[in-house]
Amino acid sequence: MKKILLTSLISLMLASNVNAGTDGENSLSKKSGEVKDCFEGLNRATFSLNQGLDKVIFKPIAKGYRKLPTSVRAGTSNALINISSLITIPNNILQGQFKTAGVNTGRFAINTTVGILGIFDVAEKMGFSEYEKEDYGQTLGLWGVGAGCYVVLPVLGPSTVRDTFGSFVNVLGGDPYYNASTHGNNEYLSDSLYVKTKIVTGVDFRAKNLESLENLEKNSMDFYASIRSLYLQDRQQKITNSNPTIEIMYEGDWEEVEPQ
Repeated sequence: MKKILLTSLISLMLASNVNAGTDGENSLSKKSGEVKDCFEGLNRATFSLNQGLDKVIFKPIAKGYRKLPTSVRAGTSNALINISSLITIPNNILQGQFKTAGVNTGRFAINTTVGILGIFDVAEKMGFSEYEKEDYGQTLGLWGVGAGCYVVLPVLGPSTVRDTFGSFVNVLGGDPYYNASTHGNNEYLSDSLYVKTKIVTGVDFRAKNLESLENLEKNSMDFYASIRSLYLQDRQQKITNSNPTIEIMYEGDWEEVEPQ
């Protein structure tokens, strides 16, 4: 268990940055702007630690991964997205999005079988609507649970008290893939496979965003403040299902969105 949790944290550190064409001075919605940075001193120290780990460990690994054939990386990304739907589907249901839950269930079934474990996005070619990820932090927000203070977690990166609690739901029974891998009794899934999946998820993300993250850091007057601002804005927009104005990543998942 400790090995799984530790590796998950390390892989998710790769997702602790934000990609956006901005200097971080975006204005937040009124609600998201109310989130306080109660632990700013500690948060900035943790942020610096995470950035150091990224430059020394994760970025070099991502550069090596990027040298793989495009088809290999595309198939890997598709498979990882397919696995993430196992968290999205129950959240669709909890949010009352029953039609979307049905669509995502069908997408998962088709891509897992015909698409060979999700390597090929057959569902998209069949006309299924675009896949949008959901998580337990978003569900709690939709239910009216406040974000609490903004926090920067070691390795994981930007979060809030609410979103941090939401991520723990995954290992408390909310992630079917985690349950099947760690508690299932079969020859196909194991703790080791779950760990490897989390590591590859982080590497895949980092490899896709090498230049964009460098540009954001270079163009930000305060990189820490940029990421805090964009993270809070993005989370609020996803909770309300509005159209985000940026491309942002949080807790392991990049979401590309169109401006309003």
